[in-house]
Amino acid sequence: MKEFEVKTRFVFNGIFKVKALNGQQAEEFVQTHCGLVMGGDIHSSLPGEDIDWDFPVHPEKQIRSIKEISNK
Repeated sequence: MKEFEVKTRFVFNGIFKVKALNGQQAEEFVQTHCGLVMGGDIHSSLPGEDIDWDFPVHPEKQIRSIKEISNK
């Protein structure tokens, strides 16, 4: 049996709705205060009344490359 390295990317596309003074501040808030950890939830350190989100539960899977690394 051969062994392969399969580079894979999981992509979540969704929307953060954030209250901010302008678009630049909204981007900064999302960059600084919002995230996702595998095995966890989407989270934000912003107050609940200032942020909401809509993301799917399952990501899009993208196979980036396949490389044979051994021939057993």
